[in-house]
Amino acid sequence: GTNGGTGGYNSGQRGGSANFDSSNIGPRLALTQHKAAVKALAWCPFHRGLLASGGGTADRTIKFWNTNSGAVLNSIDTGSQVCSLLWSKHQREICSSHGFSENQLILWKYPTMTKIQEFKGHTARVLHMDQSPDGGCVVSAAADETLRFWDVFGSPPNERKGNNLTMGNFCGSPMIR
Repeated sequence: GTNGGTGGYNSGQRGGSANFDSSNIGPRLALTQHKAAVKALAWCPFHRGLLASGGGTADRTIKFWNTNSGAVLNSIDTGSQVCSLLWSKHQREICSSHGFSENQLILWKYPTMTKIQEFKGHTARVLHMDQSPDGGCVVSAAADETLRFWDVFGSPPNERKGNNLTMGNFCGSPMIR
């Protein structure tokens, strides 16, 4: 038989995604402290509620947010637009990619935001980064129409101890079959 159910909103229920409350469709939180377009976002893998964001040319900062309270925990002027952010899977480090004038990647120690190393080679804005499944290698994509592979975060902890059970070196000679 038919029960006439439409899957619509039932104001007497709370919880799952099928229960949409049309009276509250605005954001839970709005963070407005950047001074230019926000171009990069990355959730911290080791600290719940910590979000890093990167601002464009007129901002040039990486900001760290407590997403529970909305507070800015830290703001670092990087000297150039921040295009992408990527947290290390194994260390308390974050990598940022940049545009004019250096078009580089920068590895930072968190939370001190001490610059560990710069990686240069792109000739235009570094638009995006991703890291290999083992967490050691970073690939960057840039407006110079290239993909570049970098040993940014180093070997995963299990390889450092001589436990070589990984799928191969992603930055060197990956095993592609």
